[in-house]
Amino acid sequence: MRRAGVGLPLALLLGGLQPNPAPAQAAPGTRVVILGTGTPNPDPERSGPAVAIVVKGTAYLVDAGAGIMRRAAQATANGIPALDSPKLGIVFLTHLHSDHTIGLPDVIHTGWILGRERPLRLFGPPGTVDLARHLTEAYSADIANRTGGLQPHTAEGWRVEASDIDSGVVYQDSNVTVTAFRVPHDGWAVALGYRFQTADKSVVISGDTRPSDSVVNACSGCDILVHEVYSAEKFPARTPAWQRYHADAHTSTVELAALAVRAHPKLLVLYHQLFWGASDDDLLREIRRDYSGEVVSAHDLAVYPVVP
Repeated sequence: MRRAGVGLPLALLLGGLQPNPAPAQAAPGTRVVILGTGTPNPDPERSGPAVAIVVKGTAYLVDAGAGIMRRAAQATANGIPALDSPKLGIVFLTHLHSDHTIGLPDVIHTGWILGRERPLRLFGPPGTVDLARHLTEAYSADIANRTGGLQPHTAEGWRVEASDIDSGVVYQDSNVTVTAFRVPHDGWAVALGYRFQTADKSVVISGDTRPSDSVVNACSGCDILVHEVYSAEKFPARTPAWQRYHADAHTSTVELAALAVRAHPKLLVLYHQLFWGASDDDLLREIRRDYSGEVVSAHDLAVYPVVP
């Protein structure tokens, strides 16, 4: 595992990292908050891909798509205080495609400006440390201005402690054990899914992937499986070049139904939906032809399990 603290001057500070302790705030059971269900295609109704696992007042983010901090603010207004900007301190990246990382500077700097006191913890596949270093370089003028001027600021909140990770247990604290597993996604040497095990829930997030046994094995009866999907019915209308790409990088409704039969999650949540003119109901209809389990097509700000 490659680890680095990213700071000014712009050099990597190597050293061991200890998990930030979780706050003692009382909260309901584990909740999965879908902050963004989008894709690279701009959609005002769907922010870029991002999911929060909320446990006992701490949020663990998976991916940082466009609009993540605005959606987090909306979720806070909806009654999930763990997503208040300064509290967002731990991020896991599934892979380094821009639609999954373009909101990362927002997570880093908005959280700091609004009061985050400790460095952001960032975990992801090889290249994550370099990504964090380059983002710090890109925002060095902003950091220098805010730390050297009149604006009140915390001393460490702009820093990023980044770790390049691979398969296995990658994070553990009193709330959660996070296990990464490899998934196949067009051309990436390492793309990851994650399993979050808490006291009351097991949650698996696929990231972007074609159908994979590793997702089946990671879920294996999990409480919630959050999985990307595209419409099998609309697929033939794509150009041959796009068909080749999507078949190697993503999962169709037909393929996901077969995968869910094997993984048997208690709840299957569709996200990162490639509709191509289909609707949520169309995706669900396509899935339900071959899968009889509970399935929903998520919208931004959906919370699972649904709170009564």
